[in-house]
Parts: sequence; C-alpha cells; structure tokens
Amino acid sequence: MAIEHADVLRAAHLARLGINSDAEASGYVDDLSRILEMVDRLQAVDTQGIEPLSHPLDTTQRLRADEVTEENQRERFQACAPATAEGLYLVPRVVE
Repeated sequence: MAIEHADVLRAAHLARLGINSDAEASGYVDDLSRILEMVDRLQAVDTQGIEPLSHPLDTTQRLRADEVTEENQRERFQACAPATAEGLYLVPRVVE
C-alpha cells in the first residue's frame, strides 16, 4: 500500500497532529511506507497450523514471598488528613 503526502496530511488532521513543514510530512511518508511494507511481509508468512501463543516464553513468573516489610503507619499518615473516621479518609460527596 502506497502512502502519499496527502494521506499523511489527512491522517495528521484527523488525529489533530501538527505537521509544521512539507519536509516533516515527507519524513512521515517514508516512515509509514516502511511500516506498511513490514506489515505486508508479515502477512505473507504462512501461519497455517501454528497455535497462537499466550506468551512467547513457556515459563511461569517467579513470585516473591508475600511478607509484610513495613509497619502499619496509618495514624501517622492520617494525622495530616482533614477528616478521618475509624481509620478511613472522609471525603466530600461528589455524586448525589
């Protein structure tokens, strides 16, 4: 698929992007053309019979132990709050 100068300007207008010069637009024409060529090459690859991967590596993520590493500092943090009750922050109602 060939991208032209007018296509770049139209896409920039629709996306509300500011393109300041024709040289800048020409650069985008080249970049977008290369991207679309790469997509065409990817679409040409025969993927019949290949199962999709949920992740490229068949490994599980190592998780750290779920241990408490800090002490409870609720009172210290709530000391500067304008309003609290029973350990909760009180905020003005915004939905009637």
